[in-house]
This record gives sequence, C-alpha cells and structure tokens, in this order.
Amino acid sequence: MRRSNTPYLVKKIYKTINQWYITRFIAPQFDSLGSIPEIAHPRSLVIFGRNIHLGKYAQIICASDNCVRFTSWPSKQSDAEIVLGDYCLVAPGVRISAAQSIRIGDNCMLAANVIISDSDWHGIYNRIRPFRCTRPVIIENNVWLGERVIVTKGVTIGENSVIGAGAIVTKNIPANCVAAGNPARVIKTINPNRRMLKRELLFSDAEHYFYNQDQLDKYMLGNNGWWNWLRSLWKPTQQD
Repeated sequence: MRRSNTPYLVKKIYKTINQWYITRFIAPQFDSLGSIPEIAHPRSLVIFGRNIHLGKYAQIICASDNCVRFTSWPSKQSDAEIVLGDYCLVAPGVRISAAQSIRIGDNCMLAANVIISDSDWHGIYNRIRPFRCTRPVIIENNVWLGERVIVTKGVTIGENSVIGAGAIVTKNIPANCVAAGNPARVIKTINPNRRMLKRELLFSDAEHYFYNQDQLDKYMLGNNGWWNWLRSLWKPTQQD
C-alpha cells in the first residue's frame, strides 16, 4: 500500500486491543518488567525460558513474517539470563539466545535481524553435549547495533559505540567508537564530550510523548472514511 486508509478510530481500537494483549499474555512472561512495553504485532514476539528482564519504556517492533525472539536455555549449572535496560529499541528479526548471561544496557538500539548469542552451543569435537562453549555477553549503555550484526560469546561492547551493518563481533569493542567488518574492528572514534541525544529524552515527559503520538495518528488518519477503508481492503487501486 502507498498509504494507510485506516480510520483513526480503528487505529485507536487496535492499539487498545494490542495493549490488552501485551498486559494479559506478554508481560507475565518476563521475570521483571519496568513498564508495559510498546510492541508492534505482539503475537510475533516469542519468549522462552526464565530470568528474562526488560526495563522501562521498551519499544519492540515485531513483524508477522519476522519474529523477535528472546530465549534463555536452562542447564545443569544454572538458568541463563537475558537483561535489557531502560529505553531500549528492538527491531524485527532480533534474536537473543542465552546459555549463561546476556546483559544489554539502557538506551540501546538493536536494528533488524541482529543476533546475539553467548554460546557456540556445541564444541568442535564434542557435538553431542551443548552449552560447553559459553561466555557472557555485555552490551553497555547507548550502544547501537546496525542491521544483521552478529555478536558472539564473551564479547563486551563499550558505551556509546556503534556497530556497522552486517558486522560480526568476535572480540571486545571499546567505548565511544564505530566498528564494522568481519571480524568487526574499530574504524572511527566518537567524541564523548559532544552532547549526545539518547532515547531516554523521548520519555522525559512520557505522558506528553504518548499524547503526541496519538495526535500524530489523528492528524494522519483523521480524514480517512470508513467506506474508503473497507473498499481499499476489498479492491485496492493505484491510489491506495
């Protein structure tokens, strides 16, 4: 479609149902939750395992053809953990799989199809018993992982750093830099003294933020008629 023909009221009802679904079915799957997250297409968020924690004001964008998955696998030693801090953004196709520990700080952004894993899952010579090759992953505050980035076991990515699209991170990346490539290496530094606008700024007045989002929907969809919307569902034209 070239544009949305959905009437504003339909969008509002849909968002209300979405929030009910998140509160009723999604929120109880987290061991702790800072606030009810915003989740697009929440039925495409797959959560498995214990010790999965999500901070406040998370935004998770799922897609019906590209699920977001949080998976913590239990072992004989202990249950694994996944911890995401406050104000994080998670895009479609993100997959976080923990056999020990994956910790993601505040204000982090994970672009589409990012994969984070703290384990090789099987050894080179012993491919029968899993969880033998495991080391924690730490992603510090305000890190941005570009599209299709892969973060492997034992990696720490320092605060404010950016990982370029398609990079495979196999070793630690220091704070305040841009890294890219396979394997990822530092290609640029970031000035830590320059003012940086972080995602938490969006929610400094959360009530005002959500009000503005609603007003934007009203502005974009307020003139959409019911008949035109129903017609576009049944018989879309080039103008739709």
